[in-house]
Amino acid sequence: MSRSPFKKFTLAFFAASVATLAFCALPSHATRMKSASSPSRAHVALAQLPSRSFDFRYVVDVPALPAGSHQLKLWLPLPYEDSRYQSVSNLRIKAPLRYEIRREPEFNDRYAYFDLGAAQVKQPFQIELTFHVKRFEHRVLLHTTPNAPARTEAVDRFLRPDRMVPIDGEIGQLSRQQTDGATQPLEKARKIYDYVIATMHYDHAGTGWGRGDAVWACNAKHGNCTDFHSLFIGMARAAGIPARFEIGFPIPLDAHEGTIPGYHCWAEFFVNGIGWIPIDASEAWQDPSKKDYFFGATDANRVMFSLGRDLTLNPAPAASPLNFLVYPYAELDGKPFTDLKHQFSFRDDAPEGATTAQNH
Repeated sequence: MSRSPFKKFTLAFFAASVATLAFCALPSHATRMKSASSPSRAHVALAQLPSRSFDFRYVVDVPALPAGSHQLKLWLPLPYEDSRYQSVSNLRIKAPLRYEIRREPEFNDRYAYFDLGAAQVKQPFQIELTFHVKRFEHRVLLHTTPNAPARTEAVDRFLRPDRMVPIDGEIGQLSRQQTDGATQPLEKARKIYDYVIATMHYDHAGTGWGRGDAVWACNAKHGNCTDFHSLFIGMARAAGIPARFEIGFPIPLDAHEGTIPGYHCWAEFFVNGIGWIPIDASEAWQDPSKKDYFFGATDANRVMFSLGRDLTLNPAPAASPLNFLVYPYAELDGKPFTDLKHQFSFRDDAPEGATTAQNH
């Protein structure tokens, strides 16, 4: 991915009744991450790629606080802007109370932060986030090129374990078993990808799924996209391949507007001479005809909200670091507050043909 320069905006925004905020891009940590994300010839030119343009609406309903409460803290994720494959514009937040826009320091994820006293939340209120996005297919040619980004310290950060994604123990042993005989990182990554798809089953049965716990996924062998990709990332890192987690929302293929039931996530891994390579193992499991496509590509039918795991927010929640951020997270008097309601919807720019043909 390439990163364009970003403009500064103020970190605090206020509203007496209803605040509406239109965003420009912020200065990013491009200096830190540039060599990890610069485009190469292995990455197909954007003009040649399918794209999808749409409006996105993210609504959070906050109830009146229980009697005796003192302080509500709320962290609302904002769409990721530091990406070559996603252009965000016309971003607005409508809320009747004060908030600040902040960034996660390591991964550059954006969020709106609300710090509210009980007297401010005597009545229910709503937060509405709207924006326009043009999302491109991210497709990588799986061969080396002379001008590919180099592996740097910023890339190697994604060799380290996360709290729920270890690289030793069961995960390390499984990685060694499944990559036995492979000598090249791309070959190892493909073996791990094939193993995850062949072994995991996509479902929401029972409990434990959806946390992105690689050891749980290794043993349970089922779950949702977070479980698929946590297992892939852990095994890849154990094999010496940098790998990272991205999360956002899927945009339905069979509609031009409507509601979105929940989040979707995917992963990328890094190979010298190529750069970052996207994969979507859970989508490949659900549509085996696209198994080869989703090793080296993600389609335009998605919007990304955040990068990384174990996020460090400011101020830090009591549950810090946060596992990942795609739904609003709130704490009431220092304890997780789960009474928020949220809904997501989209509308394509045009009633028909907003997504160009995908050559899968």
